[in-house]
Amino acid sequence: MSDLIPHSPAPGSEFLFYHTEDGRTRLQVRLEGGTVWLSLNQMSDLFQRDKSVISRHIGNVFDEGELRREATVAESATVQTEGGKLVTREIEFFNLDVIISVGYRVKSQRGTQFRIWATQRLRRSFTREWTLRSRRWG
Repeated sequence: MSDLIPHSPAPGSEFLFYHTEDGRTRLQVRLEGGTVWLSLNQMSDLFQRDKSVISRHIGNVFDEGELRREATVAESATVQTEGGKLVTREIEFFNLDVIISVGYRVKSQRGTQFRIWATQRLRRSFTREWTLRSRRWG
């Protein structure tokens, strides 16, 4: 999986474009409040699983008390075309905590790639932090 690519299309808004190395998946990811946000549809695209599968995993994350819905879900008005008309709908967006939780639960090739990608970045981050701390104390 490739990295997130920063992109600021307009003042005050910030998005990251995420795309896989094979080019099959490309998502515009909203960056807000120090985290990224994806809708159910975007997570379905990311993990290449049906929305019902992703929805079930999200429900389990909350039912099992792993995360709190109030702290990890935000609604946002989104304009979409339905039957040739522009319609405004409130869409739920899930933050990075939920995305990671689902990524470690979902069974798919893309889910496996996501876990490898996320683990590599976590390992790199922890190693970098450990190196910085040991230099300060050593």
